[in-house]
Amino acid sequence: MNKINPKKILIMKFRNIGDVLLITPLIKNLKLNFPNAIIDVAVNKGCEEMVTLNPNINEVIIYDRAKIKKYSPIKRIIEEIKFAFSIRKNSYDMIINTTEGDRGAQLALLSGAEIKVGYPGGKNIFTKNVFTNYLPKQGFRHTLEMDLDSLREFDLEIKEKKVEIFWSLKDEEIVDKLLNKKDIMIKNFIHIHAVSRWMFKCISDVTMAKIIDFCESELKIKVLLTAAPVSQELDRLNNILSLCKSKPISLAGELTLKQTACLNKKAKIFIGVDTSIMHISAANNIPVLAFFGPSGTDHWGPWDNDCMESGYTKRNGFQTMGKHRVIAQTRDCQPCGKDGCDGTKISDCLMNLDFEFIKKNINEMVNGY
Repeated sequence: MNKINPKKILIMKFRNIGDVLLITPLIKNLKLNFPNAIIDVAVNKGCEEMVTLNPNINEVIIYDRAKIKKYSPIKRIIEEIKFAFSIRKNSYDMIINTTEGDRGAQLALLSGAEIKVGYPGGKNIFTKNVFTNYLPKQGFRHTLEMDLDSLREFDLEIKEKKVEIFWSLKDEEIVDKLLNKKDIMIKNFIHIHAVSRWMFKCISDVTMAKIIDFCESELKIKVLLTAAPVSQELDRLNNILSLCKSKPISLAGELTLKQTACLNKKAKIFIGVDTSIMHISAANNIPVLAFFGPSGTDHWGPWDNDCMESGYTKRNGFQTMGKHRVIAQTRDCQPCGKDGCDGTKISDCLMNLDFEFIKKNINEMVNGY
């Protein structure tokens, strides 16, 4: 058994929004194992709302990747060094790099931490043998389980596997005021996040419009739509709305991520594609109906907080985990991890989903079957 007792821990997750949310079980279990430890988290700018206000975190350190990339090569190196030394001055005695990649390895190398946990490096001579403890490959396992490997490395107890997100009282007040204005009752609406910034994850606009109409016109339950304040997503959602016969409520571009999470918590069910909002819904214990194409359900399916083991036993096809359901076709090429078929940004496996099967699942989830 590897006995450790870290006093100051840094967890690094330089990936996307949903990836960051999925490290919250790791954070919680570290706090349960080391209640007196100070835990900081380093993330890319734009992902911080997934971990801010988390009571188990001392500080969220933000890496502004987009800003630094705009600098000249020399200034970029200077800024990278400044960021690395801002990590070093915090005197961490344990660093956990939860993803592969040179940035995390470089920061671990310069951190001065006694315990450095991460994945084997590539051919870069400076980052190839940085870590004191190496983590296994993901294989056929959920990303949440992969993030917990650093606990297993030291024989630490995994006491729970709950994904968590937190928001402020002000966010709650804003959302409640909005729902009151729209005359929407809590647990009496369906939250749909129809679009991803990765367009190859989106289902057909026609199918999504039919889903909205089915919920509104046949099930007689109001649909609230959200989308990021990004022109590409807003344009896509506007096209979906133009195909609708019903009148759903669009809150596209109006809410922050925290406010979207707060809104979601008040929904009856969530319907959407593979996005961070899907993971937020699962964290909120709101039943999820998700559509998967190029991404693998075994790695990224919505995690049920009431479970200790993943329910996703296949890479594609229809699957469930607790209260959550994933609809995907069964193709030999799926999941491919590509940006659409032949680089088109359109995934054929998401264009012709069985609408009657979708309706059946929505009806069952809404009516508690």
